[in-house]
Amino acid sequence: MAGDAASPADIEKLQATLGLDRPFVSRFAAWLMAIAHGDLGTSLFTGLPVATLIGQRLVPTGCLMLAAMTIAVCIGVPLGAGAAHKPGATADRIVMAGGVLGFSLPVFVVGYLLSYVFAYRLGWFAVQGFVSPRVSVPGFLRTILLPATSLALGQSALIARVTRAAMLDVLGQDYIRTARAKGLGELHVIAVHGLRNAAGPIVTVAGSSIAALLGGAVVTETVFSLPGLGRLTVDAVLRRDYPVIQGITLVCALIFVIVNLATDMICAALDPRVRR
Repeated sequence: MAGDAASPADIEKLQATLGLDRPFVSRFAAWLMAIAHGDLGTSLFTGLPVATLIGQRLVPTGCLMLAAMTIAVCIGVPLGAGAAHKPGATADRIVMAGGVLGFSLPVFVVGYLLSYVFAYRLGWFAVQGFVSPRVSVPGFLRTILLPATSLALGQSALIARVTRAAMLDVLGQDYIRTARAKGLGELHVIAVHGLRNAAGPIVTVAGSSIAALLGGAVVTETVFSLPGLGRLTVDAVLRRDYPVIQGITLVCALIFVIVNLATDMICAALDPRVRR
């Protein structure tokens, strides 16, 4: 930070400014006190508060993760339930093979393929940038759907496999046979009696997918040039901007804890046995 031509006096002054001349214990205690007051420190590169930098990038990342999770659930749950309806059939084999393929493909490979086909060749979506939904909803969809889809495909494959396994266990229960014997439609049996009782594992794996989405956001935002937390993380690592890296790590950990708590509460709301 002081430059290659810095004198010992310049280095000593910079160390005093950064607080590096104090003992480790006192520096760590001061850092914890600042965290308790919402102060994540100051960026070594820009000189701006870390909380400000993270706040500026939360909206794109939040929109990306919300869209990706929505797409993953909307694809994975119907495919998994449909595969469990007739296990061993052609549709079941296709879903399982597609699940393995989707979960195995790296996010950046999917991102580049989708960009080439739907942005470069067809021109349906923007290949880079981000438009806030408060500015333009069509512009927002044009910039967010492609990265969200590339991020969601792997998780949709995982959700489909978990949904299939949970539904296979539920569809063999006595109350499902009773519902069919009462003359209820197959779609009603699967959607109302089957999916609700199989929702526990599905909700759990969907909540756990948040960690994978946070990790995948780093790659996805770099591929599609989204100004989110993932892109900020890459820039901070390349610049060795340690306060920014620490702040992002804390925020991501907090998000993961909140999502896990929400997942447990949703499971308890869906299944009375969990509440007991």
